[in-house]
Amino acid sequence: MKRIFTIGAVILVSVCVFAQAPQKMSYQAVIRNSSNTLVINTQVGMQISILQGAAGGTAVYAETQIPTTNTNGLASIEIGGGTVVSGNFSTIDWANGPYFIKTETDPAGGTNYTITGTSQLLSVPYAMYAANSGSSIPGPQGPQGPAGNDGAPGPQGPIGADGPQGPQGSTGAPGAVGPQGQTGATGPQGLQGAIGTQGPAGVTGPQGATGPQGTTGPQGPQGDPASDDQQLAVSATGDTLFLQNGGFVIIPGISAANAPLPQYPANSVFCASGPTAIVDVTNPTTGAIWMDRNLGATQAATSSIDANAYGDLYQWGRGSDGHQCRNSPTTITLSSSDQPGNGNFILVNNSPGDWRSPQNNNLWQGVNGVNNPCPSGYRLPTEAEFETERLSWSINNKQGAFASALKLPVAGDRDISDGSIGDVGINGTYWSSIAIGVSSKFFSFGISWADMNFVPRGSGLSVRCIKD
Repeated sequence: MKRIFTIGAVILVSVCVFAQAPQKMSYQAVIRNSSNTLVINTQVGMQISILQGAAGGTAVYAETQIPTTNTNGLASIEIGGGTVVSGNFSTIDWANGPYFIKTETDPAGGTNYTITGTSQLLSVPYAMYAANSGSSIPGPQGPQGPAGNDGAPGPQGPIGADGPQGPQGSTGAPGAVGPQGQTGATGPQGLQGAIGTQGPAGVTGPQGATGPQGTTGPQGPQGDPASDDQQLAVSATGDTLFLQNGGFVIIPGISAANAPLPQYPANSVFCASGPTAIVDVTNPTTGAIWMDRNLGATQAATSSIDANAYGDLYQWGRGSDGHQCRNSPTTITLSSSDQPGNGNFILVNNSPGDWRSPQNNNLWQGVNGVNNPCPSGYRLPTEAEFETERLSWSINNKQGAFASALKLPVAGDRDISDGSIGDVGINGTYWSSIAIGVSSKFFSFGISWADMNFVPRGSGLSVRCIKD
């Protein structure tokens, strides 16, 4: 649908009295469509002609311009500043009037001018004539004309540059305290402290009341004093009764009952838990009899990570001199004898990694080993005995170690270089009696393995005694 545009025009001409008059005329037009709606922010094509004599007179000057309407539909141009089509704006003889302005507009911004308007130039433009007149003496000032209507607002000028930053303001009052954050995750459990000393034995309870006397059995027949009465004699071991006439009777179990209980080596030093209880456990598959807990443990393991079942950590070949306690002090002084004479854990940072210099391979060999820490009748196991136990397990890792008859826990180890305790609850490491080269064999197991290996003798590992 073709739109019909309307144009409202205002012509502004300024002439300076004492200077050369500008050879341009300001021209503004408000453009509306057929619905009387402003045509805003649109580039339009215009041709402006100066006609002499009449509204259809001769064009003494013509030019083209392409202005853009503003937000109020106002197109502003300066006649004499466009692209000249014909004539010379500066040579127009304004005294030889009248003159008319003809405007032709293409709302699409091209040269297809579909809107035409013509208006007569009145007295204001003839200031240009005064600028070109022969007189240099200005005439008297005429009366002030009525004030014209306010023109449409011009386009907004560019934003000025930012001013310098002002001084920093005073510090505001502290804000309110924010809500408390969520509680962080619980940290890992610390190392278990040493077990306290065993308390004194309680007082003996009162003796129970004597039970009622049983009924007297029937009397047996009278024997022949000549043949039945004999004197009895007891053997020195207490397990045999000898008859006067030469016969004898062996009493089962008496010898075992009279045998002395196993004892720990003299001068053994025990940690806070005191002497380890001697309780046997038998592997039904191998038939081997072991102590049911590690040396230094207060109980047989109830789980793979039962801290009360971890026990002490020995350096290979040393007796129970106190060094095996998990909190024993350390020293860097090597020992030149089988008994260092102190309870320090000896740190070693050089080859061959032994607490003793020179080395001695025969400290833990059998029940009569020089420094055997096990009770009498018990000793350190051999590599073969550990391997036989492992082959009886249901699975070859730490789960199998605890599920076995021995219920071996993952008691960790003590570092040879700084005495720190590591891998507690992760790996189990147990000394054997076997020396190999400058090291010794040990049995270890973890989350996915169980096997024999060797390690320097200054390392601190667990000890589980086997019955000889």
